Amino acid sequence: MRIPLSVLDLAPIPAGQTAGSSFAASVALAQRAEQLGYLRVWYAEHHNMPTIASSATSVLIAHVGAQTTSIRLGAGGVMLPNHSPLVIAEQFGTLEAMYPGRIDLGLGRAPGSDQNTMYALRRDPGSADSFPQDVLELQAYLAGQSRVPGVDAVPGKGSNVPLYVLGSSLFGAQLAAALGLPYAFASHFAPQALEAAVATYRRQFKPSAQLEAPYVIAGVNVIAADSMEQARDNLEAVRRTMAVGLFGRGRTLTDEEADQLLRSGAGQHVDSMFTYAAVGTGLEVADYLDGFVKHADADELITVHQAPTTEGRLRSLSITAEALR
Repeated sequence: MRIPLSVLDLAPIPAGQTAGSSFAASVALAQRAEQLGYLRVWYAEHHNMPTIASSATSVLIAHVGAQTTSIRLGAGGVMLPNHSPLVIAEQFGTLEAMYPGRIDLGLGRAPGSDQNTMYALRRDPGSADSFPQDVLELQAYLAGQSRVPGVDAVPGKGSNVPLYVLGSSLFGAQLAAALGLPYAFASHFAPQALEAAVATYRRQFKPSAQLEAPYVIAGVNVIAADSMEQARDNLEAVRRTMAVGLFGRGRTLTDEEADQLLRSGAGQHVDSMFTYAAVGTGLEVADYLDGFVKHADADELITVHQAPTTEGRLRSLSITAEALR
């Protein structure tokens, strides 16, 4: 492949499906990605979202790890303000002990939820303010150099699970640069600051024990299909699903009602999230991604394969890999 390709699996629960079927799809997606030579698969922590099944991120990683053999697996990301650094060090230390050399830990500081969900998580609204200190505390547990006297992460101590800072703003870019960590930008849904954030990160980067030179992972939506018509149909289906998920207030809507929602203003929001999207057959997708790599100044792409069915996502994964060989 021309550039390392990875996968962000949003672990969707389609209408009429269950979390169990979502997990089966995640296993199938990771197995296919492993066969095709993708570098890693990441899962993001979301809460109180009826269409996303990856809330217990570390548990999902363990499940997929047991049914794959070589592909890297990780969080993209754990929302660290929702947790104590010690608990995350123990969880990912456990995963690293189970699947040595295969585990990544991406960290974000966004709440990833609304006010009521924050309460249910027992999360302090100001906890995001200590994100830099929490990253350092977590890193120290994993390195076996605890900053809390007499407290070690077991498992986790000395595992040196690699950390990645996730973000969609200059804050994450500056923190990743200051700590000498890889930076993953969420351009698959929050594209606005991509160029400025990557430029800031590269300019301010300081080498660390984990990383000698800056390393940028950029997120990009991919809707690859056997024909342009099928790709466009998949895009429309995904636009409807996103509109209903974001603005449907928990209701089940028909396609016609979803289209009305898109026309009433939701479409503008959804389309802004799809600013960076490779849509089409292998040829169009490869051409788009080659251009996006240059635009994003990326060292790796993490692809979000959008389709209304598991078969469609698997096909998109295959077409993309074959087109970029």
